Amino acid sequence: MSTILETKNLTMRFGGLVAVSEFSACIPQGSITGLIGPNGAGKTTCFNMVTGFYRPTEGQVFFEGKELTGKSPHQVCRAGIARTFQNIRLFGNETALENVMIGNFVRQRTGWIQSVLMTPASLREEREIRKRSMELLEVVGLGDIAGEKASSLPYGAQRRLEIARALATSPRFLLLDEPAAGMNPQESMELMAFIRTIRTRFDLTILLIEHDMKVVMGVCEHMWVLDYGVTIAEGDPESIQSNPKVIEAYLGEEYVKYA
Repeated sequence: MSTILETKNLTMRFGGLVAVSEFSACIPQGSITGLIGPNGAGKTTCFNMVTGFYRPTEGQVFFEGKELTGKSPHQVCRAGIARTFQNIRLFGNETALENVMIGNFVRQRTGWIQSVLMTPASLREEREIRKRSMELLEVVGLGDIAGEKASSLPYGAQRRLEIARALATSPRFLLLDEPAAGMNPQESMELMAFIRTIRTRFDLTILLIEHDMKVVMGVCEHMWVLDYGVTIAEGDPESIQSNPKVIEAYLGEEYVKYA
């Protein structure tokens, strides 16, 4: 299986604090991979370095063989990488449909002048974007609330809307930051099925941060474990569950037999 994303010795320092130290990983194309660890372990910092929100102090990021280190978030997005956030970041005063349409604009072919002048090409593309955005809302189960403001939606619906907006950018690599946060057990089970569905439907590679061990162990094929910014383990779910360092640092004995 070929590698779609590779990080080499990614390091992030904030003054004298080393948030992440020499994080190296190869993510297989088409896989669902996890990044886990205690709060403050550096997981979201890794996401921020990969997606251009932070410029690594040291190290490199390669996507499909091309270096992305130091690229801006919009350049990373155009390259084919999209993400969601630990704290939901929707446009609260816009409708669900408008939020997804915004995601489509990263692939917009017509320029802003054509949009202002409302040329036939720009109007045609806007119709296409609206249609595709509605289709994505249907995929995530939100088609019937397309006209509602994002801020008025239930928490779980907002999570799905953020994923729909990320999918609207036509990514090949999707990073999900704690997608099951705030969900009840039934919603978490549905999320696992949903992640598998979008992986297949959109031909995605998915990397997720998650604290819900049932989700992580149930959906991920491989994972890395961070503790205080340092990689302490990597492997398949079975090896991670039985790794003494991981149990001591994070999982605890109660998670060894989570099922």
